[in-house]
Amino acid sequence: MSPSPDRSPVGEAGRLTGRIRSTPSRLLHDEVLEPQFRYEAAYLLPWYTAVEKVFALEYRRMGLITASQAAEIGRLLHGAARDGITADPQANMSDIAFALEQYVERGLSEPVAAWHVDRSRNDMQSTAQLLFGRQLLLEGAESVMEFGLAAHRLATLTTDLPMVGQTHLQAAQTITPGYYFAAVSQQMAHTLRRLLATHDGINLSPLGSGAMTGQDLPWDRDAMAALLGCRGPQPHALTGVASRAWVLEIAAEVSLLGSSLSRFVSDVMTWGSGPYGYLALPDELSGISSAMPQKKNYPVLERIRGKSAHLSAYYLDMLLAQRATPFTNMVEVSKEAGANLLPMFTTLGTTMRLFTAVVENLGFDEDRMRSAVEQEFLGGFTLANQLTLRESVPWRTAQVIAGRYILAAHAAGLPPHRIAPDLLRTAAAEHGITLADPETPLATAFRGAGELYEKRSAGSAHPDRVRELLDEQGAEYRDLRAEWSARRERAEAGLGRIDALLGLDGGAGGGRGAGA
Repeated sequence: MSPSPDRSPVGEAGRLTGRIRSTPSRLLHDEVLEPQFRYEAAYLLPWYTAVEKVFALEYRRMGLITASQAAEIGRLLHGAARDGITADPQANMSDIAFALEQYVERGLSEPVAAWHVDRSRNDMQSTAQLLFGRQLLLEGAESVMEFGLAAHRLATLTTDLPMVGQTHLQAAQTITPGYYFAAVSQQMAHTLRRLLATHDGINLSPLGSGAMTGQDLPWDRDAMAALLGCRGPQPHALTGVASRAWVLEIAAEVSLLGSSLSRFVSDVMTWGSGPYGYLALPDELSGISSAMPQKKNYPVLERIRGKSAHLSAYYLDMLLAQRATPFTNMVEVSKEAGANLLPMFTTLGTTMRLFTAVVENLGFDEDRMRSAVEQEFLGGFTLANQLTLRESVPWRTAQVIAGRYILAAHAAGLPPHRIAPDLLRTAAAEHGITLADPETPLATAFRGAGELYEKRSAGSAHPDRVRELLDEQGAEYRDLRAEWSARRERAEAGLGRIDALLGLDGGAGGGRGAGA
């Protein structure tokens, strides 16, 4: 079907299109375009202006505009503010790229014909979104860093405090809060390394991809990428405008982090519950029951676990929004699929700040924790090892004998520290084994917190091994801090050069960051 001729463009929209006769309907404007415009004006405008400034520099380099024209365009872009542009279906079809273009054109001392030649909204939009996402990632990584360091500090303070460790929700072996939170710290350092790799992997500039097949003019894509703080241009033009895989890569890592956080906070919830009572939070981080005045609740822990679930839900939303779409520029992918990127990072920031505050304010009931350790036969594993190593009992048989001893001690009402060599001798005799020294294995295995010091392997719960690991983690965090700082500095340096090359004095604009 051949297109009908456009005889009467409506209002100023005729300056934007010769293909359709009407501007967006009120329904489309109110429900989709205007809310999208407000969002982009609030969060992406600094990045759109940064991209426009880079284009102005390239036009100047190619001799398509003069140095004075580039400087004037730069000054106008530099002054663009959220309230300087508005969604208008008649004037700009409620599109932020058109609105920014018209904002500059209205301020020019004279028309600049070549400005916006060989240009597409597709790569401009893709680049602005990537830069915004990169900024969110940098900020999110900082919140993960602060939480990891808080866990590391708590671990160093509680390395020698014994507590009951569980497997299958049953008392298992002696650990310490220091040992546990060293694991939390380790996971956060691991997450930061993965996020760093994600950052470096996605930090490729789509600018210069055009609509989908590249551009006609000899744009210096390497120079443009460097000015935007990217490590290079996206090699393939179609990928530059069609792909939002970087959204999924970031969200996948955040989802994995949310899963880890939910497991960690579940343990904290358990330890703070009534039957355990191992720890407490200060009143300012606690809640009450409206009906039961004896209760002190910890809803902040429930908030952390609840919010961690949203992180995985956001990832699933983004994944489903992209699957089964054509691999080309699509509004479905470019706008809808990333709609929850900001809410995801907002939720991540809240979750990390809450959990950091919890870790920084945890108080432990040391007497209760030590008492729990003394009441449990947590040294059964060590007892079996001792029977094998000291008495040459085959290890599986030693396991059975240790279990028989614990059952007999329970039946006799004996606590773990009240060792009964005769009961062990009897349990061994049932298997045709005569023990030469049943007392030593028992004394070694059931000495309460002393069981910690029987561990020898690297990464174990032995306080000295935990301290060694924490020292290694401290060095890792210093390296990570330097790595992330280098990424931030590269982005800021590139963006700063844009204004310097345009002869601007600095200040607002130029892609300063989320919500700048």
